[in-house]
Amino acid sequence: MATAYPNEITASPEAVSPASPASSTGQIPLEQPPKLKGRHRLLQNLQRISSSPSLTRRGRSSSTGYRRDGKASLSCVSLSQSAYTPCLGNGSTSQLYGGLSARPITSGSGDSPECDANARIRLVGSDSPNASQSRTIPLPMDMRPGSRGLSPGTDAVEEPAAARSTPKPKKVFDFWGSMPDELKMRIFQFLPPREIVRCSAVSKAWNKMCFDGQLWTQVDTTDYYRDIPSDGLVKLITSGGPFVRDLNLRGCVQLKDKWQTEGERITDVCRNLVNFSLEGCRIDKSSIHYFLLRNTRLEYINLSGLAGVGNSAMKIIAQSCPQLETLNVSWCTGVHTAGLKMVVGACANLKDLRASEISGFDDVDFALQLYEKNTLERLIMSRTNLTDEFLKALVHGLDPEMDLLQERPIVPPRRLKHLDIHQCSDLTDDGVKRLAHNVPDLEGLHLSQCSELSDESVMAVIRTTPHLTHLELEDMEKLSNNTLVELAKSPCAARLEHLNISYCENLGDIGTLQIMKNCPSLRSVEMDNTRVSDLTLMEASVRVRKRGYDEKLPRVGLRLVVFDCANVTWAGVKEVLSSNAYLPRAARKSLQAVSVQSLVAQTVDPNQSTTVIASSITPPPAPSIYPNEIIHLKCFYGWQMTVDEHNRRVLRGDLAAANRLDRKWADYMMATEEAGTTGAGMRRRRRRAREAERIYNEDDEEAGTFGVGAITTLGAGRRRHTEGGGSGGCMVM
Repeated sequence: MATAYPNEITASPEAVSPASPASSTGQIPLEQPPKLKGRHRLLQNLQRISSSPSLTRRGRSSSTGYRRDGKASLSCVSLSQSAYTPCLGNGSTSQLYGGLSARPITSGSGDSPECDANARIRLVGSDSPNASQSRTIPLPMDMRPGSRGLSPGTDAVEEPAAARSTPKPKKVFDFWGSMPDELKMRIFQFLPPREIVRCSAVSKAWNKMCFDGQLWTQVDTTDYYRDIPSDGLVKLITSGGPFVRDLNLRGCVQLKDKWQTEGERITDVCRNLVNFSLEGCRIDKSSIHYFLLRNTRLEYINLSGLAGVGNSAMKIIAQSCPQLETLNVSWCTGVHTAGLKMVVGACANLKDLRASEISGFDDVDFALQLYEKNTLERLIMSRTNLTDEFLKALVHGLDPEMDLLQERPIVPPRRLKHLDIHQCSDLTDDGVKRLAHNVPDLEGLHLSQCSELSDESVMAVIRTTPHLTHLELEDMEKLSNNTLVELAKSPCAARLEHLNISYCENLGDIGTLQIMKNCPSLRSVEMDNTRVSDLTLMEASVRVRKRGYDEKLPRVGLRLVVFDCANVTWAGVKEVLSSNAYLPRAARKSLQAVSVQSLVAQTVDPNQSTTVIASSITPPPAPSIYPNEIIHLKCFYGWQMTVDEHNRRVLRGDLAAANRLDRKWADYMMATEEAGTTGAGMRRRRRRAREAERIYNEDDEEAGTFGVGAITTLGAGRRRHTEGGGSGGCMVM
C-alpha cells in the first residue's frame, strides 16, 4: 500500500459507478472503462489512505492503475486554497465521477442545470502519456478538515467552523471601576479622616474621590491637627467647600501664615457652617469677621482664647447669626459684657453662654437682661468679678414680689441646668442663697474655691435641687461635715454621681460615710487632702459589691481619689483591692462544683451500665461570674503601681492572679513595717518589743521593790528569784 499524502487524493476511474442515478433523470450515462487484467486489475482494487475523514465518509473509489514509468503513478486532489467550482464543464476527454458533488442540490432550486447532484468532473490521472490536463483539482472549502485528528464519524462541514472560531478572552470584571460613585463615597465615609488623606496618594482617581466635598461635611481636626500640614489642611477645607457643616480647627496653629494669604478664599467657599470652632488657633481678626459674616446659619460658635475677638465680633454675631444657641468666648480678653448684651438681645435661641474671665459681671443691667430672657440652660461665669448683686438680679430680678409666709420672692424659676461660678472671690452666702427654690432643674453646680461660702448657703441650695448630679466643693475651708450629712439626706442623694471635696480639711469620715451609704449612683468622689480614713474606703467597697455579679467582665463603677490623706493606710487600700476581686459564697460554691466536674469526669458504659471515673489533667475553667463594677483608686504614689496592675487583672477577668498579687503585696507591706523602714512601722515595732518584754517579766513569781516585771534603770537585767524566798533582794547592776 502506498504512503498517504495529506494534500492529495487519488482519483480512479473505477470510482465512477456504472449505475449512476443520473440515468434515471435523463442524463447521459458514464462510459464504462475497459476491463483490466493481471497486475493492473490488482492495483486497481488498492486504495490510498486518505488524510481527510470527509472523503472516507463519502466513500472512496479504487485508485487508478500504477505504472512503472512514473508518468501516472497515483493522481491526487490538491488541497490548496484555490477556489473550487463544483459545476464543471463537459470535456471531450473527461469522465464523470458519480457521487462526488460538493453540495447536493435539492429539487426545485433555482440553480443552473449544470450544477445538479450528478455534476460532471474531469478525470484526473489519464493513462495517456500525452495527457496535458492537470492531475489535481482543489478540494471544496466546506469539505476540508479542521484537524487531522478528527474521528471518521464527525461531520466535515461543521468542524471547520468550530476550528476557525477563536476562543473569546475571559472578560475581566472590574469590581471597583464598575461600582457607582455613590457607593464609593459611602465606603470612604467609614474611614477616619487620617486614612482618607492617606488614600489620596494611591492614584489621581482616588485623590479626586478622597477630596470630594461629600466626605468632608464634618471637618474635625482634634485627632490629627498636629500631623497634617497647612497646605493639606487648606486643600481639605476648600475641597469640602459648601458641603462643610461642622468645622473644628481647634489647635491648628500651622495656619497662622495661611490666614493672611488664603483666608479670604477659605471663608468664601465655606458659607454653610452650622458648628464653628477656632479655639486655640492663631487667626487674624479679619478672617474671624469674614467667617461670621458669611455664615448666617451658625448655631455653635467657639472662639475661646482668641486675642483677636472683641466686642466688634460680638456685634457681627448679633447681626448675622440669629439662630445661635451656644457661644463660648472664655478667656477672650477683648470681650466685655457690653458686647454680650448685643448677642443676648439678638439671639432668642441662646441656651449656652460660656464667659470665663470676662470683665463686666458687676453690671446689673446685663443680669436683668438675662433674667428677662430666661433662655439659658448653661451659664459659666467662673474667675470673674461676679458680685452678690449681679447674682440676685440674675435670679430674682429687680424688686420682686415677696411671699410673706415663706419669705421668698415670687418669680418664675430659672431654666438653668449647669451653673459654674467657681473662683469668684467676691461671692458670699447672701448671694448664693438666692439660688435656693429658683433653680429646680439644676444638674451641675460648681462652687469650688469660693472661700467665703459656708454650710449655710450650700445646704440651702442642695435641699431644693432634686436633680443635682455633679457638685464641686473643692477648697472651701468653711465647710464642715454637716454639709455632707445634709447632702446624704437631700432629694438629690439618689441621683448624685460626682462629688469633689478635695482640700476641704474639715471633712472626714462622719460625712463621707453617710455619702457612701445613701448615694448609690456615685461614680466619682475626690477626697484628697481631707481627713477621711480607711473606714470610708471599706464602706465604699461594701457598697460597690452590692451592685451585683454577672457573667460579663467587670468595669470601673466608682473612682476614688485619696491623695495625701494622712489617715488612709495600706490596709484600707488592701481592703479595696480584695473587694474588687471578691466573689460571694454562692458564686464560689458554683465554681467549686465546676472545678470538681472538670477534674473528675463520669462516663456511663451503655453495655455494662457501670460508671467509670476518669481523671482529667486539664485546669479548671476561668470563673464565669464576675463583679459588675469595681473601684478605681488613686492613692499614694508608692502604692499606685500595684493598684493599677491589680485593676488590670480584674478588668480582664483574671481574679485568681489578682488575689495572688493582693496577698503578696500584703505580705510585703507587713514585712516592710516590721523592718521599720517607715516612721509608723518603727513605732509599732518598739511598742511590740515593749509588750513582749513586759509579758516576759511577768513570768517571774516574785516581784522586787520596783513591782511586778520591774526592769532595771539601765534595762540590762531583771529581778532574780532567791532561794530563801525572802522579801529582800539585790539589784544586778
